[in-house]
Amino acid sequence: MQKVLLNRTIELSDSNRYDYFSRVVPPDSYQAQTMVDIVKALGWNYVSTLASEGNYGESGVDAFVQISREAAQSIKIPREPKPGEFDKLIKRLMETPNARGIIIFANEDDIKRVLEAARLANLTGQFLWVGSDSWGAKISPILKQEEVAEGAVTILPKRASIEGFDQYFTTRSLENNRRNLWFAEYWEEDFKCKLTRPGMQPEEGTRKCTAADRVLDDLALPWESDFSEWCKESERALTKMKDQKTFHPGEESLPSECLHFEAFLDLESLELQSQSDFSSFWGLSFFEGDERIGRDSTYEQEGKVQFVIDAVYAMAYALHNMHLDLCPGHIGVCDKMDPIHGRTLLNYILAVNFNDAPGRYDIFQYQLTNTTVPGYKAIGQWTEYLRLNIEEMQWSGGQKEIPSSVCSLPCNPGERKKMVKGVPCCWHCELCDGYQYQLDEFTCEMCPFDMRPNLNRTACRPTPIVKLEWSSPWAVLPIFLAILGILGTTFIVITFIRFNDTPIVRASGRELSYVLLTGIFLIYSITFLMIAEPGVAVCALRRLFLGLGMAISYSALLTKTNRIYRIFEQGKKSVTPPKFISPTSQLVITFSLMSVQIVAVIIWLGVAPPHSIIDYEEQRTPNPEFAQGVLKCDMSDLSIISCLSYSIILMVTCTVYAIKARGVPENFNEAKPIGFTMYTTCIVWLAFVPIFFGTAQSAEKIYIQTTTLTVSMSLSASVSLGMLYVPKVYVIIFHPEQNVQKRKRSFKAAATAVNASSRLSQKGAQNGESKDEKPDSLPKVMYISYTELTMVPT
Repeated sequence: MQKVLLNRTIELSDSNRYDYFSRVVPPDSYQAQTMVDIVKALGWNYVSTLASEGNYGESGVDAFVQISREAAQSIKIPREPKPGEFDKLIKRLMETPNARGIIIFANEDDIKRVLEAARLANLTGQFLWVGSDSWGAKISPILKQEEVAEGAVTILPKRASIEGFDQYFTTRSLENNRRNLWFAEYWEEDFKCKLTRPGMQPEEGTRKCTAADRVLDDLALPWESDFSEWCKESERALTKMKDQKTFHPGEESLPSECLHFEAFLDLESLELQSQSDFSSFWGLSFFEGDERIGRDSTYEQEGKVQFVIDAVYAMAYALHNMHLDLCPGHIGVCDKMDPIHGRTLLNYILAVNFNDAPGRYDIFQYQLTNTTVPGYKAIGQWTEYLRLNIEEMQWSGGQKEIPSSVCSLPCNPGERKKMVKGVPCCWHCELCDGYQYQLDEFTCEMCPFDMRPNLNRTACRPTPIVKLEWSSPWAVLPIFLAILGILGTTFIVITFIRFNDTPIVRASGRELSYVLLTGIFLIYSITFLMIAEPGVAVCALRRLFLGLGMAISYSALLTKTNRIYRIFEQGKKSVTPPKFISPTSQLVITFSLMSVQIVAVIIWLGVAPPHSIIDYEEQRTPNPEFAQGVLKCDMSDLSIISCLSYSIILMVTCTVYAIKARGVPENFNEAKPIGFTMYTTCIVWLAFVPIFFGTAQSAEKIYIQTTTLTVSMSLSASVSLGMLYVPKVYVIIFHPEQNVQKRKRSFKAAATAVNASSRLSQKGAQNGESKDEKPDSLPKVMYISYTELTMVPT
């Protein structure tokens, strides 16, 4: 049967394999759990382990690793380390510099040499030591290594000071404790001296243990008589006093001189010849050893004393109870206990409740700075769970903040952890990019379509909504042009109404002029609808008037150019006027052409009712901080062009007729001013198309396209207004003398005059005359009233 006092090996807890084993100290699994709880309480998740080769160190580290699964690397210290072995060990620890926490299960000598190697490597403060109970609160492992050991956290099984033991042990000396075979060695170690022995010379530089200034004569020993007889007499006297119980304290044993003498007689190779011979022997144990424990050395009760006492008492109680049961009333050992059966005794030991002792530990930290008395300070305890006073802890240099020992630093907000395969406490931090936000510490997820991540990407927030504001720089130019155009158009309309019956107004075709001016007014007005905040009404009006104003204008211009072209083409063939040239016919043709636009828009409104939308895709920039939702009408770029396509067809057709009518003498018609108007308008819209579609992917699309569209429409309206009506208004206001009617002609006379003018122009060209030179017989300017076919010279 095994009875081991202080063995903490975890394997010995296996009752199937070691069923005769009992112990009084908790197994290493408890202190491994304690160390794991300390590491977690300090926020560490990446530590290295050091273990002395052997059952204690290796089993302790294995228990720690099995519980924590957080070891960066596990390093074993050989039983017989080679020179430089500890320097290599420190270098290996520095291969994982983030694992600053070092869990150490090692003997005192290994601990001291590890600390020394760290100090020589100038790594004071780099490592954060967590020591097992082999380190505990001992001074010897950290002697002369205090700075590198500062902040070390150590544990010791919870202990209680045994009353009376200190008094007993401090009175032990070489004279009264000869039964302990190792006491002389302890004496030398405790007092740092050497005892002399017969035939041995002390080493040079070694202090000799103190000698008493006594000689054998002082002992009053009867050298003239037989010393052996004197000792025997003393033994008989002691026996008598014990029987009579008359001895005094201190007289319970034989004089130490006799005890030494008996030991001397055991040396068969020596004989007691003289006082000098005895003195030579006596030098081993009597004349040396004046030191006293606790007086001449530092003494502190060993923490495991209680466990030794417990083990002795456990065996004693087991034997006592066994004797009571098997040998009742019998003095001494009866037959049933001779021999003692191991299994029976084990049952009695187990009855004393002596399986694995519960784990109870005190936790210490070695503190050197900011303390009046440097040393180990109790900072907590562990009994099934950890109670740690973090506020009382301090680290290298006296700092209060807990140092880190982690494989990977915590990720910033908005970053997810990408775990390193095979290393559960290590990860890489990846930013949730684009429109992703951090759902949890391992996952990034896209924000809903109408939202964007916040600044630290921990949640989503609504995407701001924008629209073209009246105060925007992009709206200033279109509004300015529109206001000027509306004022100009209004002024011309008022002028025409005021001088409605004058020859110039009548000759320009009053009915179509008013229609054309209405269309120009609508073109300018659409600017305000394009900038206004989108809504159902605004979107409906945009659909209606975006193309209607241009359709009205170019329908009127097409009708006018077509009539001019037909009149003069017909005049070349006959004197019969062409059909549908009366004002009523022209209005019917014009309204017929513009009705196509109106009908198409009405169908569009019925099929797809207008409404406003928020387009989050248009300004969904790579950087979500610049993302915006655009409030606009449900009109795509293609639908805008489709809405204008009919007006563009009318414009192109009108341009074609203007080109055909370019040969008609300018004295007789408006064909050439209309031609110049259409050429300029085509140039404006040719420039519009690439700008409009070329900015489709721009972040400023809503502003650029709206500005481009409204400015292009205002410019085309201004061209028509400036080339067709500004000259007439100028004559009406500033040269009223030219706005008079001279004479009237029939269509036949007018056609004849036009043909004659054409022939003269051709003949003059053949004779080398300039095209600008006119026959003197023809007036310089002639306004033709197509209503009455009257020619009015000026």
